[in-house]
Amino acid sequence: MSHQTGIKANDALKKLFAKCRDGKIRVLKVSIENEELTPSTSSKPVGKWQDDYNKLVKPLIAENQPAYILFRLDTKSPDSGYDWLFISWSPDNAPVRQKMLYASTKATLKQEFGTASIKDELHGTVLEDVTLEGYNRHKKNDAAPAPLTSAEEELVELKKTAIHTDYNVETRHQTLSGVAFPVTDEAKQAITDMGKGIHEYVQLKIDLDEEKIHLVMTGDVSLDKLPTKVPADSARYHLYNFKHTHEGDYTEAIVFIYSMPGYSCSIKERMLYSSCKAPLLDLIQSLGVTIAKKVPSAHGNG
Repeated sequence: MSHQTGIKANDALKKLFAKCRDGKIRVLKVSIENEELTPSTSSKPVGKWQDDYNKLVKPLIAENQPAYILFRLDTKSPDSGYDWLFISWSPDNAPVRQKMLYASTKATLKQEFGTASIKDELHGTVLEDVTLEGYNRHKKNDAAPAPLTSAEEELVELKKTAIHTDYNVETRHQTLSGVAFPVTDEAKQAITDMGKGIHEYVQLKIDLDEEKIHLVMTGDVSLDKLPTKVPADSARYHLYNFKHTHEGDYTEAIVFIYSMPGYSCSIKERMLYSSCKAPLLDLIQSLGVTIAKKVPSAHGNG
């Protein structure tokens, strides 16, 4: 079963969803407030969708606050009515927890609005991503992916946010002396236990003074609670057992997450975490933990 945040559309948003069906709304901005999906702003169509796009979308973009924007196109589908563009706005300088919260709630909003009505999706971290020009680039460059389950979609969205997620063992470069920092016995045991299914989540940190990798915590963490484990002021390594169903089959996949928040980390901390990552991945896999998900790296604030 997909782990989502439990946040649902409030009554005001549900009423606006109904109005969206009749073509009277061109754009609708949705925010998360008081643990509810709530309407922020909506506008009526003025001209053709291409003419309305930048005029109506750009004013909705806040520099440091994630949001969802639903934009109605002029085309219709026989079964679902008007076609809509779903814009997921997650700016680079927004708080990590906010970005992960919005990423984890996206699938819920799509389901409540009606996935059949969403013709295309656009993810943006800078304004240029979500302008009309950015959307046209997206349509030109985007190859149609295989359909994802809601759970897989949530994981992909988390990858796109402020965390840096890397599932590939990279070639080790000696960019700093001692990049393969010692890992404490406690941390090694936690990694080994995770490989045996004892833990769902393991968090590790580098002690910058000792130049050692320590265990921070272990536990059972659902996907919606994962954002609360990510520090807002320091980097971390995370191992997470992502449990979901795909085409009716139960699946578990251990993912490696490298979180590097905003601009609060020193250059030294950034360099050490980056340089230690590949040797740590080597060690993790040597301890019997298979990093199952292999997706491209995503760079957010870090």
